[in-house]
Amino acid sequence: MTPELKLSPKYFRFGIIIVLLLLLGFSSLGTVGVGQRGIHVRFSGATGKVFQEGLYFKLPLIDKVILMDVKLQKDQANAQAASKDLQTVDSTIALNFHVDPVKTSQIFQNVGVNYKERIIDPAIQEAVKASTAKFTAEELVTKREEVKDQIKGILAAKLEPRGILVDEFNIVSFNFSKSFNEAIEAKVTAEQNALAAKNKLEQVKFEAEQRVTQAKGEAEAIQIQAQAIQQQGGAAYVNLKAVEKWDGKLPAYMLGNSVPFVNLQQ
Repeated sequence: MTPELKLSPKYFRFGIIIVLLLLLGFSSLGTVGVGQRGIHVRFSGATGKVFQEGLYFKLPLIDKVILMDVKLQKDQANAQAASKDLQTVDSTIALNFHVDPVKTSQIFQNVGVNYKERIIDPAIQEAVKASTAKFTAEELVTKREEVKDQIKGILAAKLEPRGILVDEFNIVSFNFSKSFNEAIEAKVTAEQNALAAKNKLEQVKFEAEQRVTQAKGEAEAIQIQAQAIQQQGGAAYVNLKAVEKWDGKLPAYMLGNSVPFVNLQQ
């Protein structure tokens, strides 16, 4: 018979202690990932200590570490506002931001980890409303870059003191009411028609100027011919017209002392 292996109570207690120590040891160690900061919390209160990237040590059952992301983040939101001319404007905007690594503990103490919902989203709505009210609906389209810069400036002024740094801001789209879109389309069509009419008028004017110039040239030519006739006599003019119409052939037969039909001496 195989003898039974019995474990003495002494070794059993020793093994439990070893296991507990190992568990406590592993629970006291942790790591902070790349682009994160670890907020040291003791008895549910932030101590102000912040762990950098890498390995950290904490007291088991007493301390805990809350991780906060300090990498670049994106927040896209919809906002409704009224323009200067009281048109309703639905905007879609995108904000790139990151948490100031130096102020992570301050943000956690004052706001918590839900800083996006508590700080950023309300600031976006307020900034869009304040900036949109300074422009007409048409200017929101034609001065889009200026509107963007104003909203970004307001956001930076509101968020940076709270530890949120604005990296970039973009207006994804502006959407207006159906009646406003129809009015803009009608205006554009009218402007295009006016431009086409202007171009046509310019063409008619140019053609008229060409005809006037041509008429002046013909009148000057007639005047020059008239002066030449007066100076040389009517016979010279008759000879000139005869030469213009002559085909270059002499008559086949001439009678008596007849001479060519043109007096070459003249």
